[in-house]
Amino acid sequence: MTARIAVALVLVVVASDLWVFLDARRWERAGTPIALRLGSIHLEAPESWFVACLVLWIFFFPTYVVARRK
Repeated sequence: MTARIAVALVLVVVASDLWVFLDARRWERAGTPIALRLGSIHLEAPESWFVACLVLWIFFFPTYVVARRK
């Protein structure tokens, strides 16, 4: 059962990362990219959002959701 939970969590993370990529690409094509600057970290390209969410999902996924509301 623990393995099923782990697989489910991984699927949720990957699915939400894919959504971030597709949503960021849609905003970029519309001419209003979702941008965030945190010190030396600058996220604007859909690919950079995808990688950031993939690497540190617990921080960057909620950050993306908040950034897109502005």
